[in-house]
Amino acid sequence: MPSPTVEYANIPLPEVRVTTTRLLGAETTEKILCLIDKIENLRQINMKGENLPRMISSGPAKGNLNNHSERRIINVNGHEVELRCLVGDFFIELSVVEDDEIEATVEKIKAAFDQVIPDNYTIDIGRYSKYRPSLHDYRSA
Repeated sequence: MPSPTVEYANIPLPEVRVTTTRLLGAETTEKILCLIDKIENLRQINMKGENLPRMISSGPAKGNLNNHSERRIINVNGHEVELRCLVGDFFIELSVVEDDEIEATVEKIKAAFDQVIPDNYTIDIGRYSKYRPSLHDYRSA
């Protein structure tokens, strides 16, 4: 098996899961992403929520474009991002492993969320996505 090509491969870096009480619209998601994008020690940000498909897949309008007002392109600090869901969860992977650095970064994340949606979210620290290939990855390749 070849060695990992990056230094963090196969290392379980900590993740911060932020779950909001309500699904967020495009404007609120854009504000939050602009704030947390500036925080140091973040490796990646993944979002999960209610899907807003491009095409309607069932019912009498099947095959028509879904003209939902929240499915749009948002601007995150100069980068255009297509928002395809109403966001309810943020999974923020950190690039630090020291406890004091993790706590400092989580406090910055809390401050960013408090600016936009105070008291309407929960924060958990752990590992929520896989960090190394599984048997399924080898079988489907």
